[in-house]
Amino acid sequence: MNSEWDLVFVGIAALVAGAVNAIAGGGTLITFPILSALGVPLVAASVTNIVALCPGYLGGAVAQAKELRGQTRLLWILLPMAVIGGLGGGALLLNTEEKSFRALVPFLILGASLLMAVQDPLRAWIARRGPSAKSAVLGGIGVAILIALAALYGGYFNAGLSIVVMGVLGLMLDESFTRLNAVKQVVSFSTTGAAAVFFVFSAEVLWLTAVVMALAALAGGNLGGRLASRIKPSTLRWCVVAVGTLVGITYLVR
Repeated sequence: MNSEWDLVFVGIAALVAGAVNAIAGGGTLITFPILSALGVPLVAASVTNIVALCPGYLGGAVAQAKELRGQTRLLWILLPMAVIGGLGGGALLLNTEEKSFRALVPFLILGASLLMAVQDPLRAWIARRGPSAKSAVLGGIGVAILIALAALYGGYFNAGLSIVVMGVLGLMLDESFTRLNAVKQVVSFSTTGAAAVFFVFSAEVLWLTAVVMALAALAGGNLGGRLASRIKPSTLRWCVVAVGTLVGITYLVR
């Protein structure tokens, strides 16, 4: 980040990402490459991105708080795993050499793009399963381990975290889509928040950039909420998938 214009540029990217997240998800696939293109080292770009995204996850969790009623037992199982995984992913990221992380980035981006591509079929499958008379938690140890692994990824890179968490919850739990989505929001916030707190004590956060991105992303989320009824989420999602795939391939052939 070399000038005020770089901050303006990354602020615009975060504004767009916030709107995209509100409508379809995948905003990290916009902001991360922009930070990299502006000369931010990749580890610092991932760290700054995660810190900047944290308020957005909190907003999503608060907005769906009423859907968490009756899920206290489940949250007591999942949230510690989310925090542990987020901290572990953050520690892993800070101990990854820039060269090694650069080698991983194209695969992380392409993997996140693939997750975006299968998001609609995944949501449809989860919605079709619906709730049943079974226990709310099937195999508590299994879902806890999978959430910890998802959180480990979220603390490390974060792109597509919500999709991974939703996939795990849909696979392991018998609940309605809306209630699973509320749990997903809290797990994602706990993961990102834990990693962000860990990063606060590192020298990798570009604080001015993170603050600008967070404020812009919040404004973008508000804008996206207003535009949600006018823009088809699947169309926007496939645009994000195309951009992410192109960016991933670009990093791969560099």
